[in-house]
Amino acid sequence: MIDVLVIGGGVAGLVAARECAQVGLSVTIIEATDTVGGPVAGHVLDGLSLDSGAESFAVRGGTVAAFVEDLGLTDQIVTPNVAGAWLHLPALNTGSPSRARSKKIAAGRALPRPSADASVSVPLPKAGVLGIPGSPLADDVRRVIGWKGSIRAYLDRHMPVLTIGREHSLGDLVKKRMGQRVLDRLVEPVASGVYTTSAVDLEIDVVAPGLNRALTTAGSLSGAVSALRSGAPAGSNVGGLLGGMASLPAAIVTSLQRHNVSILTGTTADTLARSGSDDAPTWAVTVTRRADAAPAAPTDPAAPLDPAAPANITETLTARYVIIATQGAQALRLVNPLGARFDALAELDWPAPTAVTLTSLVLDAPALDAHPRGTGVLVSIDAPDVTAKALTHVTAKWAWVAEAAGPGRHVVRLSYGRAGHPNPTDDLSDDELQSLALHDAATLLGVPLPASCVRAFARTEWRDALSPATLGAPERAHQVREAVAATPALEITGAWLAGTGLASVIPHALEAGDRIRHAALGLTITAPDL
Repeated sequence: MIDVLVIGGGVAGLVAARECAQVGLSVTIIEATDTVGGPVAGHVLDGLSLDSGAESFAVRGGTVAAFVEDLGLTDQIVTPNVAGAWLHLPALNTGSPSRARSKKIAAGRALPRPSADASVSVPLPKAGVLGIPGSPLADDVRRVIGWKGSIRAYLDRHMPVLTIGREHSLGDLVKKRMGQRVLDRLVEPVASGVYTTSAVDLEIDVVAPGLNRALTTAGSLSGAVSALRSGAPAGSNVGGLLGGMASLPAAIVTSLQRHNVSILTGTTADTLARSGSDDAPTWAVTVTRRADAAPAAPTDPAAPLDPAAPANITETLTARYVIIATQGAQALRLVNPLGARFDALAELDWPAPTAVTLTSLVLDAPALDAHPRGTGVLVSIDAPDVTAKALTHVTAKWAWVAEAAGPGRHVVRLSYGRAGHPNPTDDLSDDELQSLALHDAATLLGVPLPASCVRAFARTEWRDALSPATLGAPERAHQVREAVAATPALEITGAWLAGTGLASVIPHALEAGDRIRHAALGLTITAPDL
């Protein structure tokens, strides 16, 4: 019997497994796909090692940096170019093209497009939080929302003070305090770029912890933003790893191998059952394993299925403890049969999963040496001439990539797909998507990019993710925690509960693993109300 079975080989599962293995517990990880690491993944394009998923981590709290140090990767931490991002927006004098545009997106179509003069690109104002300006009358803010928008936003300072905790929707708060232009032209592009979700659907206390309290103390939203920024540590808000973030799961796997942790890829958990007493439970997990699947490193996918290969293998694994670290829908499906507490979780108002497509382009484009749009561009859903929701100019953002690429060779990454809308790339072939991505990149960067400049292209699909930041997320997560706390020898972790980004995922997974290892060693630990 295994001491600890971890279901899901994303970063959360790897981190929790490592916590348990370090004290001598036998640990097995099962992962349905061919690789571990989840959305922290990489690929090689035109000889360059690049991120195909998460490209950075938030430095808040120092938890990620401490974990990276424990793995021996401290000397690989790098910081991005501080030039910052730009915004791509409909021109203020073009009326409201968004309705027609939204209909095209909803229908999965993005062409034809209006002329580029219907949109503008401007730097994202510096002194803000999630696009909310701390100084509404600042020049860089007025450049985005105009005098009319800035004056309306400034009126926030003369409105009555709100009570702590009264506001939940980030978008509703911004519109109420600062007006529609701030919401549409500053906050929505940032919210969509970071959370793939409209600001109206984002829970304030998840995406901007402390904002409600600062608003009550400062007496205005702009004052609250200024207070939060002044209290933040100096320096970049994010960091990365030399060689790409995919080196993080690779390093965790190396550590796990030293502790003889078994990692089974191509293996799906079908059912989960519990027997025995609360003091000595036994878990039985029925799994289906592809016959050709074998343990694999994070960046070494197993070979494609051979049609002539033997049938899939179904078996039952038994364990004293189980940690579920899958995406939300799979986790809820597994725990649903465990009793009324878990049965009720499926009835909660979970957000619909969002499908996101990432496209990576390696280009021969010396004109991009000037970094014409800083480190990237966030796109308004109302922008009439672009389908992507965001672009990262990778060689402008990360010096190590630029050095590896050399002069004139550039890497750009574009993302497609917003919550509440069909993904506009679903019906596109790879050639069609490459053409669309190249058009969007040229429009966003303001530089002609002919098809002949493309050296390499890749398409990466990320599907079925539940946003951990939508309205009601804290209440949903609390109910999951209560159900888990009442079920000995079980933990659930992952971004859908912890929050977006490694700065949320890693500490959540560490605590889940810590509770399991304390239980296994007969110690007592109180679960925090995360």
